[in-house]
Amino acid sequence: MTTKVTNRNIPVIDKVGYGVGNLSIGIAMQVVGTYLVFFSTVILGIPGYLVGLAVSISIFWDAITDPLMGYLSDITKSKIFGRRHLYLIIGSLGVSATIYLMWTIPAYLDTNVKFIILFIYIILFKSFITVYVTPYTALGAELSSDYNERTSIQSIKTIFFLFGLAFVSVAGLYIFFQPTIDFPSGQLNPISYRNIGIMSAAVVVISTFVCYWATMKYIPILNKHQIKEAKGKKLDILVESLKSTFANPAFRAVALCYLFNNLASAFLSNIGLHVFTYTFVLTSQQIAIILGVQFLMSILSQPVWMYIAKKYDKRPAMNIGLLFSALAGVLFIVMVIFKDSIASAPLFFFPYALIAGFGTGALFTIPLSMVADTIDFDEYKRGLRFEGFYFGSLTLYYKLSQAIAIFIIGILLDLIRFDSSLPIQSEFTLISLGMILAFGSIISFVLAYFSLRRYPLNEERVRHIQLQIRKMQQE
Repeated sequence: MTTKVTNRNIPVIDKVGYGVGNLSIGIAMQVVGTYLVFFSTVILGIPGYLVGLAVSISIFWDAITDPLMGYLSDITKSKIFGRRHLYLIIGSLGVSATIYLMWTIPAYLDTNVKFIILFIYIILFKSFITVYVTPYTALGAELSSDYNERTSIQSIKTIFFLFGLAFVSVAGLYIFFQPTIDFPSGQLNPISYRNIGIMSAAVVVISTFVCYWATMKYIPILNKHQIKEAKGKKLDILVESLKSTFANPAFRAVALCYLFNNLASAFLSNIGLHVFTYTFVLTSQQIAIILGVQFLMSILSQPVWMYIAKKYDKRPAMNIGLLFSALAGVLFIVMVIFKDSIASAPLFFFPYALIAGFGTGALFTIPLSMVADTIDFDEYKRGLRFEGFYFGSLTLYYKLSQAIAIFIIGILLDLIRFDSSLPIQSEFTLISLGMILAFGSIISFVLAYFSLRRYPLNEERVRHIQLQIRKMQQE
């Protein structure tokens, strides 16, 4: 069990250093999320249902190990590495290795052999990403207990996460997927995937060590607040902590909202390249420009969302973000209907990219700040504080949604008769691809809104809870 870190303001340089670590996460998750389904179905020729099965099982594995990793991180004791930092090193090295290896599978192998190799690499990748992400996220919640400072830390962290996404989706498409004589459509070139895998692996390692160096000064401070162990057997405490996350109404509301937000993200990441390539006949460079506008808008919106959350509180700010995100989905439906008129014309996609980028800017940042507040709520009720376990449980919700979405996408690709061997898909397939992405996103955002309606915390209540915690600690 740990007590609270004081309400001190964290120097901007330290926030930036911590945030750089999220560049690793953004790159790692995006290079797999954006390209793996397309690479596996189109380049390797593995059937969609097998790819969906492999990825969904790996995400389910990833999801159930997150709380365990969070708990392991919470109970770890080390004067040198603290509870979090050793796992950052181990996780990043493993992630970088598997990011490279999964793009080296030869296309000429038997389908079953390719599937098995792909499945092994995905499982390894998901295991190492858990080792890294859960302790890293918990570390951010420990740096400060100030209500608004938490949002500031998460906002800077989100900016680097978005830079990671943009590096893979924008710079990656534009630089690594250039058209050649043999491959006029750059995203069909197998070598491009291997090259972006090498670059991504290198950036993951470098950004992780920047984060480690910037935050290692806090290890002695955070170690001082490990004042006592929770009483009982570790397994019993683990089970009790898992129950507490489900029983915590504030966390449950945020976690469900986060689940549905990322369900929409899963649709975009795993079928977006199919939609832009086949439905709208866009080149890799044109796709990169559209995604670049969207990511840039999400990054530029962070000060706006910090202001809105501070002025109107976090839940109202989230509702506004969900509204803009849903409106972007409605606009996308219109674009699919008029796909023939806007095909190969990226300029028509800019309004969608701007609205979606602004809306999702809130969804990347504010929920993680809210989770830190829900941990206060649990500490007030139980007298125990497990940041790692809570953030591990949060990613359990999130990754379960990813597993469900990817499994559904794999089935839907077959149901709408998507055939990677055909240079031109049927009209039914082209429209269905776009509608799956649009309606999947809209429904997810609506469900996220209704989930958040039960969130009971605001700034006044959180500050009152923190005051009561301090009184209990002084008794």
